[in-house]
This record gives sequence, C-alpha cells and structure tokens, in this order.
Amino acid sequence: MSFKALSQPINFEQVKSLSKLTPKQAQNKAIRDQELRDIIEGKSEKILLVIGPCSAHNEEAVMEYVHRLARLQEKVQDKIFMVPRVYTNKPRTNGDGYKGLLHQQNPEGESNLIKGIAAVRSLHNRVITETGLTTADEMLYPENLEFVQDLVSYIAVGARSVEDQQHRFVASGIDQPTGMKNPTSGNLNVLFNSIYAAQQKQEFIFNGLEVESSSNPLAHVVLRGGLNEYGENSPNYHYEDLLKVVGLYKAGQYDNPFIVIDTNHDNSGKQYKEQIRIVKETLFNRTWNEEMKKWVRGFMIESFLESGRQEADGKVFGQSITDPCLGWDETEELVKYIAEHA
Repeated sequence: MSFKALSQPINFEQVKSLSKLTPKQAQNKAIRDQELRDIIEGKSEKILLVIGPCSAHNEEAVMEYVHRLARLQEKVQDKIFMVPRVYTNKPRTNGDGYKGLLHQQNPEGESNLIKGIAAVRSLHNRVITETGLTTADEMLYPENLEFVQDLVSYIAVGARSVEDQQHRFVASGIDQPTGMKNPTSGNLNVLFNSIYAAQQKQEFIFNGLEVESSSNPLAHVVLRGGLNEYGENSPNYHYEDLLKVVGLYKAGQYDNPFIVIDTNHDNSGKQYKEQIRIVKETLFNRTWNEEMKKWVRGFMIESFLESGRQEADGKVFGQSITDPCLGWDETEELVKYIAEHA
C-alpha cells in the first residue's frame, strides 16, 4: 500500500492569495457574517435559507442563479436571510462518479485538484464580488477547509461525515455557523454527540500541527431524514420529530439551539417537488409550539435554474447533474411563501 505524490506540497498562504477579497468585499462579508450570527444566536428572528444547486458543476449557471437569488433577497430581506449553496465537493457513497468542482472543473474531464482549488476560490469570490451575497460550502474533507474558510459564511457537515471525529474536532475550530446533519441512520444521539464535540475546545493533529480549537458555539442541528434497517426513507421533519429535537436541546448544555430542516435527501426521498410541501408543513407546525417557533428557523433547499436533473453529459444549462432540484419559478414562489408565513 502506498500513496503516489501528484504535486508538490501545497502552500496554503499562496492558495489564499488566489481570489483574495478586497478590503471592501471583506467588510461586506463581515456585515453579512454578523447578521447570520445574530440569526443563529436568536437576536434576529429571520428565517435562514441555505439554498441552491445540489452541486456547483457549472460556474456560469451558478452565477446566473445567484444573481437571480440576490434580486429575490432584496424583496424578502425583512423576513429571510439567504445563503447560496456553492457546494464544490460532491460525496459519493461508493466513491464512483462526479466528485464536484474541486476534482473536475468539467464534469466529463479529468480530475485536477490543483486547478480545482483555484476554480473553487474563484467561484466563491465571484458570488461575493458580483452579487454581495456570501456562500455556503460543505466540509467534505477537513484538511481542505483552509482553502475556502476566508470566503464562505456557512459550513455544512454531511450525514456521512458527522460521525467522524476529525470532522467534529475541525468543526470545533470553525468561526462560521456550522450545520451538523444527522447521520444516514437518523440517530439523534449521534447527531447531538457531534454538536457537543463541536461546541467544545479540542486538541488534535490538524494539517501536520498539534492544535487546540476555539470551540464553535454556532454548531447546530440539520435534520435531513434517514434510512431505516430496510433501506426505506425515514423523514424527521414532522411535528413529533421536531419535539424530540427540542427536548434533546433542552436536556443538554448546548449554546444557541437552532434547527435547520433539509427539505431534500431522505426527508423527501429525493422527490424534489416534495420540498415545497415539507417547507409549508414545517411553517404550519411552528405555529403550534413556541419553542419550536423560536428554534426551527432554517431550511436547506436544493434549487437551480431548471427543475429535475440530467446526466453528467447533459447540455441543459442550469440543471443539476447530481440530486434533482426545484426550478427557478418554483423556488421564487416558495421563497415568497416563506416570507409571507414565517
């Protein structure tokens, strides 16, 4: 067993010089970051939407989508704070298939991770520069966090990563709000163990150094459904599910209780139009319980220019090549509904 080096050691400082924010852009990001922090800490009652394509495979399509999102954000800014999903790593359960922009800048091309780092930073930077919005990305590989941490406002830890100790410990050193998804089993105790670990100081080895993390009081719950022992979808966004999560938050010593509903994945069974119904049901459920209304204030929604999905060799501009997504017209209508009923 061995590992073959495909590049020279990566200079992190040199990487960070690529697509670096100007002072004005950095100031805009700091303002957005504080508003997002206020939402997680309960100082603002706005609804958080982490919204966008399943995977950012086409830069120009992503930018067209985010420009539309920025115009929509202006219309709903009193009630909603939107963070566009610019997910540049795509986890694959069996390791096959398209792995995201970091690996392949062209879904049908060869893998080149060095060029991928530059492409990822460029895309996050373009969103900030051209629209004023700031982005979310998924921490699929903890050692890659330093490549984007200065450019993103929200980090997600996925269902297959949340049980991993390295992901939990690295999450404890992140400044941004960090959404921890329940594992694919749906086990809530595992989820809350990850929240607890992320909200503590931790000592561990990270990128070749012994480090102590700061703790992350903004780490929080993301409910994405699970699979039961028969491989069947087991949603966890219903009223009784949310009561359980509220109860687990109350039973432990957790900072900033906050609950995000992932409306796709195992909550919808990847039936992407179900996302609309799931959002509406959740908004209705919040009206029956004050603690639920206080803490359930976020949605992850998979959305792109065109509805559905296509294969990686498809030529439909703005249509997902990974999980199916809501199209733009459906997205715009749903965001306006949330603003009216939040």
